[in-house]
Amino acid sequence: MDIRTSIAAQTYAQARQAAAPEPKSDDAAAGFSKLAESFANTLAAGEATAKAAMVGDADPHALVQALSASETAIETVVTVRDKVVEAYQEILRMPV
Repeated sequence: MDIRTSIAAQTYAQARQAAAPEPKSDDAAAGFSKLAESFANTLAAGEATAKAAMVGDADPHALVQALSASETAIETVVTVRDKVVEAYQEILRMPV
């Protein structure tokens, strides 16, 4: 056997191991779960502050802060959704 062939086979085996995907299904699911929970908590806090402001229990400054946080959260979720849809459409356009 030629030594160059042996080195090539070893290098290929090492590269194949390095390129093998590692299962990380829990990380992505946990990240999206945390994101959704944070989004829901932000909206719930905004609604609670708005209700309190309507009955006179919260000051207008707190209401403006809560509405601003809710608006930012909604804009972020819409942007992420648009990027996901765009990526999906790009995948659909790929030639088979």
